[in-house]
Amino acid sequence: MDEFNDFLKEQLKDPKIKAEYQALEPEFAIIQAMIDARKLKVITQKELSERTGIAQGDISKLENGNGNPSIKTLQRLAAAMDMSLKIEFIPN
Repeated sequence: MDEFNDFLKEQLKDPKIKAEYQALEPEFAIIQAMIDARKLKVITQKELSERTGIAQGDISKLENGNGNPSIKTLQRLAAAMDMSLKIEFIPN
């Protein structure tokens, strides 16, 4: 992992790459929050699928960054894990 972090640090010296990386940060944060919540509850994607009625393949796509979940979908996922969804606007 250190090699990747070193590589990323080097790449982020380029202002264009840094801007693109920062633009993707909110998406990555949502993905990571979904994965962390599911792991905290110790449930599989299949179990989450059964609880939500969302296909396991669709949950996998969301966790891999290949989907664009609506707020309603995020709320369903949170509710199925006995959690609440919180979205914030924070000052730059």
